[in-house]
Amino acid sequence: MSFDRSIKIAPSILSADFADFGREIQAIEAQGADWVHVDVMDGHFVPNLTFGPPAVKAFRPHVKTFMDVHLMIAPVDPYIDAYAEAGADMITAHVEAGPHIHRTLQAIKATGKMAGVSLNPGTPAEAIADVLDLCDMVLVMTVNPGFGGQKFIHSGVEKTRKIRQMIGDRPIHIQIDGGVTPETAPLVASAGADVLVAGSAVFNGGSVGNPDVYGKNMRAIRAAAEGARKDAA
Repeated sequence: MSFDRSIKIAPSILSADFADFGREIQAIEAQGADWVHVDVMDGHFVPNLTFGPPAVKAFRPHVKTFMDVHLMIAPVDPYIDAYAEAGADMITAHVEAGPHIHRTLQAIKATGKMAGVSLNPGTPAEAIADVLDLCDMVLVMTVNPGFGGQKFIHSGVEKTRKIRQMIGDRPIHIQIDGGVTPETAPLVASAGADVLVAGSAVFNGGSVGNPDVYGKNMRAIRAAAEGARKDAA
């Protein structure tokens, strides 16, 4: 995948119809999704339980764009190979999930997959300063991980701006996850984010039978983010 900083919309299928994942993935891609975001939760690192490697493997044939697998689990290292083999294109691990994030990122890269590192709202940007050269993406959580539909935490905007400065000219994406809407997308886009994860803001009001709503919701987020970029230029 070639690198660029254009705005990318990555719907979180945590907000999709669990009984119809295949068609939900096809619908969001047909309506303009750039990436498909898969939130993996273990009921331990975060207070929710979602998708294991078999589920990710089942999603894979339906994903024609890019499958972005966000591991909110601890420990994370023992499961990296399984999610890589299941078909993830990018695997993101939390800096808070273990004592050796450098080793974790090395393990992800060793699978041949792209590597992301994530920061919870209470973790400062400086925590990843020494591992940026191992990263293809930094994920800034703008809610506390575990559930969809939470309110955006505004301190993530300044953190995003700081990380963008830390990255400099390195080809590293900045992803935002949590409370992304047409109202909050401009804040993080102008601060330097280029990948916007949205769950309820994409899926609310739509369905496989009425997928145009997904497209309308994604276009609203994208237009708001791109407008902020132009205003900041």
